[in-house]
Amino acid sequence: MVLARCAPIGQEPFWWVNNAGAVAGDDGVVIVDTCATEQRTRRFLEAVAEATRDAPVRMAVNTHQHGDHAYGNSLLPDHTVIFGHEAMRDAQLADPLIDGCPPIWTPVPDWGNVTRRVPAVAFRSELTLHSGRRRIELRHPGHAAHTAGDVVARLPEERVLFAGDLLFNGLTPMVLMGSLEGALKSLDWRAGFQAEHVVPGHGPLAGRSDLPEILARHEQVCRRARWCPPDGMQAGIGGHEASLQQGTGMMRRPGPAPPWGRAPHRARRRIQTGTRLYPASAWTAQEHECVEIHGIIRLIQPSGVTTVVP
Repeated sequence: MVLARCAPIGQEPFWWVNNAGAVAGDDGVVIVDTCATEQRTRRFLEAVAEATRDAPVRMAVNTHQHGDHAYGNSLLPDHTVIFGHEAMRDAQLADPLIDGCPPIWTPVPDWGNVTRRVPAVAFRSELTLHSGRRRIELRHPGHAAHTAGDVVARLPEERVLFAGDLLFNGLTPMVLMGSLEGALKSLDWRAGFQAEHVVPGHGPLAGRSDLPEILARHEQVCRRARWCPPDGMQAGIGGHEASLQQGTGMMRRPGPAPPWGRAPHRARRRIQTGTRLYPASAWTAQEHECVEIHGIIRLIQPSGVTTVVP
């Protein structure tokens, strides 16, 4: 059984809300990502336990280090072995937000009783897990994209792909801590898995026929973000303002778009300093602008899980 829990796309902006999943085999369960808060993670794990008749959670995978996919790690059973990319593990160890979110979100999110728990097993390029007779292939694109430590979880026999935040469906993708060039480079890599069932990091489940349009939107956003900063720098205006002046309807539409505007900030920093990744100290100005445009945090609570493959 392959399960997915997809957060609903509402009518208002929301933050810190992710998709997660589980693969149940004859000998237990492999979790793919946890959630940001204690409440959401416990509800997710309860739904998985109900669907799998309380099968033991033997392993878990983090697709990247962002808190909406990893802060709930500490709520997994003590015996659960967590896997992640080596860059993801290093970044999670240095993540300051789990210890207290800055007051740029209103209200400040309450993580609940979660503590920092990083993967016990870190890998560099690929690793294969087995859940009973189900084969789960963990793959890194070979370069930074959404983050430096992105991982997808692929079930080749079932043709299922857990894409993490390398794929946003129905929402604008975010590139803050990775690479616009890498995100573009990984488009064909993502398409090459030829999955029939795709679980994105955010947004509804997608099928193989949906991917060309989704990836085309990703490409458009990343290319826009690369063009905006030089224009904005020359005009002396901010990344968001430069992007809006490009007149891209996709960026202007109302609704729950994550802060795509971080991408122009990311590209501008690359132009100015050559730095690949944002340090934590550089987040505040970006987040103020992103929150101002996209709205305050809303911790939506989806219930239950969807069976992707019986």
